[in-house]
Amino acid sequence: MKYYIGIDLGGTNIKAGVVSEEFKIVAKATCKTDLPRPAEEICADMAKVALEAVWEAGLTIDDIEAVGIGTPGTANSADGIIEYSNNLGFRDFHVVELMKTFIDKPCYVENDANAAAYGEYVAGAAKGANNAVCITLGTGVGGGIVIDGKIYSGSNFAGAEIGHMVIDPNGPQCTCGRCGCFEVFSSATGLIRMTKEAMDEDSTSIMNKMTEEMGKVSARTAFNAMREGDKAGKAVVDKYIRYLACGITNTINIFQPDILCIGGGVCNEGDPLLLPLKELVAKEVYTKTSSKNTEIVIAKLGNDAGIIGAAFLGLNRG
Repeated sequence: MKYYIGIDLGGTNIKAGVVSEEFKIVAKATCKTDLPRPAEEICADMAKVALEAVWEAGLTIDDIEAVGIGTPGTANSADGIIEYSNNLGFRDFHVVELMKTFIDKPCYVENDANAAAYGEYVAGAAKGANNAVCITLGTGVGGGIVIDGKIYSGSNFAGAEIGHMVIDPNGPQCTCGRCGCFEVFSSATGLIRMTKEAMDEDSTSIMNKMTEEMGKVSARTAFNAMREGDKAGKAVVDKYIRYLACGITNTINIFQPDILCIGGGVCNEGDPLLLPLKELVAKEVYTKTSSKNTEIVIAKLGNDAGIIGAAFLGLNRG
């Protein structure tokens, strides 16, 4: 049996896992990223956590074939450099070179959303597809694209920023500086903002009562209120799904993937999200054929996607 290390480097936590050649995580370890601090210290902790996972798996470093790192920001996968990550404070950090001084194995680096998409491609909801797009609905909207079995990252390693296509130029300003980005409307953050706006407009909404009981507004508030027959909650959900369908339709029209999978906490809503979403996309998508249309599915791997995808980045380079 062959084993690989996948590292998911986040702004809050560093997570590492040992993954078998059958795409199963056999052990994990984690530590706090503890920002801000020097990139060299963070790399040392990545190696430490990775080796802890190897120990937890009952293996030695001799059992490991390769190491892969998924990182926020622009990752030059050809040269092994994190060129820029505003979340981490990195610029032109030669992460692969340094990691190999800690763990002397082949090492690869890739943007974290691309790594997660690759995880879904090799072992999750997009397994078996030739072309796939994965969209993660979290604090922002992350995107990963696989074309002919390879991660597409553009000529400058900054491709697949699906969240930053504008779907309403008169919409709210995005953190990127543009107005009306897909991310502004379809992220969990965007859903929470729209929920708060609706609550301000209708103080009698069930959402207001729920928020008093829970202590905060979440991405589930509007869906929960809708299930209790709240008109304001349903209006928020309908609005959210319309924007989500617009962004997904645009993505399908450009790439025409075999599979488009969506992930993130909001996808736990299941059919109340997926069924109307599919219906709207089917009406709006440009290409309608009897032979092959893009299948929209929910991502399967959850928080493990980044670890699994990172572990097998060597396949992407093969």
